[in-house]
Amino acid sequence: MAEFVYFNGEFVPKEQATIPLFDHGFLYGDGVFEGIRVYNGNVFELPAHAARLLAGARALGFPLGELDEAKASAAILAICRKNDHQNGYIRVNLTRGTGLGLDPGHLEPKVNFMIATRQLALYGPELYEEGLRMITCSTRVPSPDAIDPRIKCTGKYINNILAKMEANRVGAGEGIMLNQQGYVAEATGDNVFILRDGALSTPPPSAGCLKGITRGVAIKLAQEQLGLKVVEENLTLFDIYSADECFLTGTAAEIIPAVSLDERLIGGGKPGPVTAQLVAAFRIYTQTTGTPI
Repeated sequence: MAEFVYFNGEFVPKEQATIPLFDHGFLYGDGVFEGIRVYNGNVFELPAHAARLLAGARALGFPLGELDEAKASAAILAICRKNDHQNGYIRVNLTRGTGLGLDPGHLEPKVNFMIATRQLALYGPELYEEGLRMITCSTRVPSPDAIDPRIKCTGKYINNILAKMEANRVGAGEGIMLNQQGYVAEATGDNVFILRDGALSTPPPSAGCLKGITRGVAIKLAQEQLGLKVVEENLTLFDIYSADECFLTGTAAEIIPAVSLDERLIGGGKPGPVTAQLVAAFRIYTQTTGTPI
């Protein structure tokens, strides 16, 4: 079956899909993006993803014209139907437009909107059973007074890539990134949670982390199904070192346990029971919710 990519209202065969040479996302990282999951023909948390995509674009002053959340959602569902994409990953990119030079006034006032579907496995299945070994990265997240971390923009992610390279060099599954004040912000591609004294804690977006969609679902499930207290608060490395349990959340990662940081075992050094309960609740949630394609 031929596979297609959505580009500015058209379905293009994947082998023929290109972007303009002077696309502002390609030239300057001037774009926003979303990674979205499909489970059994249902797009996971589609309204939340579409809202975040367009909110970021508006915050960056993109010339959206008539593009809104409803039209973006319709395009995402359309490419899934076109590719019969029942399970897997959707990548959505929206860039400011086409034109050479930093000045947006030199661009054609029309965004470029691209959607592709594919399969993606971020971690091997054994890591969900054994848990991730993590390190603290020297590369820090950008300060919120430079770029708001709630904007999921492409150019910002060079820091996350450099941090991931640090983790790769020592064979760690993930890397923890700090902000300029030394507080924990996020992992290189995921949000961070710890369990301590029967309550969950996670950094607030003001610490420099993305306000993740899966993060929000994890908070909801922990509160409503597990009866846990969840607190957004600044965390230090000490808080992770001394936690009873730790796990990460993200669209690609879903919910995955973490069992050590900088060679300090977290809890008993293996995935904890609360994390296991939350993983089970999340898997049920993904199979019983979503927007049908």
